[in-house]
Amino acid sequence: MNKYLAESIGTFWLVLGGCGSAVLAAAFPQVGIGLLGVSLAFGLTVLTMAYAIGHISGCHLNPAVTVGLWAGGRFEAGQILPYVVAQVVGAIAGAGVLYLIASGNADFSVAGGFASNGFGDHSPGGYSMLAALVTEVVMTAMFLFIIMGATDARAPEGFAPLAIGLGLTLIHLISIPVTNTSVNPARSTGVALFVGDWALSQLWLFWLAPIAGGAIGAALYRTISRDEG
Repeated sequence: MNKYLAESIGTFWLVLGGCGSAVLAAAFPQVGIGLLGVSLAFGLTVLTMAYAIGHISGCHLNPAVTVGLWAGGRFEAGQILPYVVAQVVGAIAGAGVLYLIASGNADFSVAGGFASNGFGDHSPGGYSMLAALVTEVVMTAMFLFIIMGATDARAPEGFAPLAIGLGLTLIHLISIPVTNTSVNPARSTGVALFVGDWALSQLWLFWLAPIAGGAIGAALYRTISRDEG
């Protein structure tokens, strides 16, 4: 249970910190943090939690990471469902707290997107469904490739959270204009539940693509690592 609670708390922090930066601070008058700031915020949530709970649960915070680590031979299949449930619960709680904070502003409305992920008319840059699908698969694949490599027993010790956090930052810098960056079905689900409508109707892509990408990236690293060994 400690592992599941850790995953919930960690995913809560990811959604509150990452999506919170997008909703509350990205376009704040005159001193908004913009795309760069939001990208850093997502990376920092993972970096800080990796050091805080990595030794308890592995700090997945993401169903795509959990499934990917299983595909990479690093995680037991029987633990996938409880981990994913814990992550989604944490994401919803994080989105709920963010909603309570944001709704304290009289001008707030979920019509602005509430940091939800989307494609077509709901893509920040108007990108198509195919572009969104390719982006999410490739970015999540590279994320899992980084995670697998950084946590390999042969990698330098103690630096994995830095590589993983900076990797997620880079992923956001690339893909926020396309999908608002998911690479994490739990993160997408948490905020989509508060937006409803289009965010829920497009949510399927932000489960399918990251999980497929995560499995691909982890399996790829497992293949080259085996050859190297």
